[in-house]
Amino acid sequence: MSAHRSGFACFVGRPNAGKSTLTNAMVGQKVAIASSRPQTTRHAVRGIVHRPDAQLVLVDTPGLHKPRTLLGQRLNAVVRETWAQVDVVALCVPADEPVGPGDRFIAAEVAQLSRSRKVAVITKTDKAAKDMVGAQLLAVSRLADWDEVIPVSAVSGEQVGLLEDLLVGLLPEGPVLYPDGELTDEPDQVMVAELIREAALEGVRDELPHSLAVIVDEMLPREGRADLLDIRADIYVERDSQKAIVIGRKGERLRDVGTTARQQIEVLLGTRVYLDLHVRVAKDWQRDPKQLRKLGF
Repeated sequence: MSAHRSGFACFVGRPNAGKSTLTNAMVGQKVAIASSRPQTTRHAVRGIVHRPDAQLVLVDTPGLHKPRTLLGQRLNAVVRETWAQVDVVALCVPADEPVGPGDRFIAAEVAQLSRSRKVAVITKTDKAAKDMVGAQLLAVSRLADWDEVIPVSAVSGEQVGLLEDLLVGLLPEGPVLYPDGELTDEPDQVMVAELIREAALEGVRDELPHSLAVIVDEMLPREGRADLLDIRADIYVERDSQKAIVIGRKGERLRDVGTTARQQIEVLLGTRVYLDLHVRVAKDWQRDPKQLRKLGF
């Protein structure tokens, strides 16, 4: 019988390259929020894949980008700290977009990592014709000396299992790192805040995604009701005009956000939830070290 393998692999790439969707597909449950908006992921999220022969801990990181704010600088620092510590680094490049300067820049940085094995993943193959995927495989293969190059679709599930096998094969031999079968090591409060932020990001204008942050103030069982959890959370934006967008006409938009988030949170926690949301303005928080600390960055 072959030895048990365990270790960490991180998905890196420019914003909106499909890293979070792929993490969720491999874990088999939502552990990272996914959105069509760039820079949705704000910190390194760990999802755990349990197998009889291995335990693969996937780390989904923020998209590496040219920072325009202090928040952007800190997100890039999270990526670099993460990939310096993992066993395998997997660069994600979408199949339906040409290889650009951002991909080349990240590939060059990954190529310099000495302790990690390196994989290139062509994502979103369901969105591209076969000849386009083939051309992308060739283009990405030339970016660095990869251990493996593989095309996948997290949406259709195509080759996701094969990618898992390839990543496991590159891990060192080792014991089970998370013995209790959990799928993520994220605290519930962080997951709840992320689900609220995901719901708030849907259908808002392009200016908003970077300006939204969510803090869960309170998460307590209702007195006398073991089956109901009261959650109070604040959604922070940078300007009054953004506050108006999140709340919407007569509060309609915020009610929709609350309904969507509550349904996801109830699935996550396995209990009924009463969700109390408030929108607050923290002026230019992305550039203010004190505000960033308060908001967890």
